[in-house]
Amino acid sequence: MQKIVFATGNPHKLQELKAIAGDCGIDFVLPPEGFDPDETGVTFEENSYIKAKEAAKLAGIVALADDSGLCVDALNGEPGIHSARYAETSQKRIDKLLSNLKDERNRKAKFVCVMTLVSPEGKIIFQTRGECPGEIATFQSGTNGFGYDPIFWPEGVGMSMADMSEDDKNKISHRARALKNVLDWLFS
Repeated sequence: MQKIVFATGNPHKLQELKAIAGDCGIDFVLPPEGFDPDETGVTFEENSYIKAKEAAKLAGIVALADDSGLCVDALNGEPGIHSARYAETSQKRIDKLLSNLKDERNRKAKFVCVMTLVSPEGKIIFQTRGECPGEIATFQSGTNGFGYDPIFWPEGVGMSMADMSEDDKNKISHRARALKNVLDWLFS
């Protein structure tokens, strides 16, 4: 079984990635101790590369990283690459976003995920983007998922991401779409 280090310090993201990937013949593992990249990029692509490059160098094997976030049309793409740092806690991030959109009629948004495969030498092997379009609700709903899931309604679903089962979410999420592209490329 091929081993690929998944450049994250978040065990929930690794668990989600493994659930999406299923039994694909790849063993995704967390990076070694000391993994703490400085995400100085100004795009999802740059930050994804920064994380993958550091993980690949530390582990000495191919690394996969994702950088993801929520982009809201009426806020010129914010919070974007700053989604996880938009406020101190998940609830404060949701409250801030809803406050910034309070009088806004255009609530179109999308979750974006950029995944980058990098060699131990730091070379980009493959990079792709997955998007999940939808809109921001005016209220929170659901208890599954994390982050902005309780206020994000994916296009054509009729409920929030947090109302969906993990299996259903993993079929349509931005991360699932990006990972499908990575796996298609790896096994083509």
